[in-house]
Amino acid sequence: MKRPAVRVRVPEAERPLSRTADRVCDVVDITRALPEDAGEILTLQRAAYVTEAQLYGDPFIGPLVESAEQVREFIGTGVVLKATAGARIVGSVRGRLNGSTCLVGRLVVAPDRQGEGIGGGLLAALHDALPDATTFDLFTGHLSGGNLRLYRRLGYRETHRERVQDHLTLVHLRRDV
Repeated sequence: MKRPAVRVRVPEAERPLSRTADRVCDVVDITRALPEDAGEILTLQRAAYVTEAQLYGDPFIGPLVESAEQVREFIGTGVVLKATAGARIVGSVRGRLNGSTCLVGRLVVAPDRQGEGIGGGLLAALHDALPDATTFDLFTGHLSGGNLRLYRRLGYRETHRERVQDHLTLVHLRRDV
């Protein structure tokens, strides 16, 4: 059954930032993550990044070795959004302002929910949640074709490439508001 794309709304008090239809409950809500979400976000992050680790032949990429405490700390100091379907967290993204630039990181969607518009909805909600940002910067690996297509579709443009290891080149992208 095909579900409609995520519809992003302007955040209002106690309303989700975004909603989409879900197979079990009526909607997928995008809201701010709480410190108590850290463990589930970390579990989701590890599930989502396993394929990246396999793609690059590196089981020690940052998202796989991060601790729950580090995730909890970021929730307390940055902006972390979560997408929930019922009680389950099915996606997450992080952002941190550095001047007027938002540094975007750890966009993750549960492997069984990828391709439903949740990742795009999370990024759009992050853009809305940080109105003071004039640019959004992120990076992904050069072999991560699906990620690159998503980011380009959402208005991100490549700024440069950075070879960090023999098997990994990071592609840096920016979206101007």
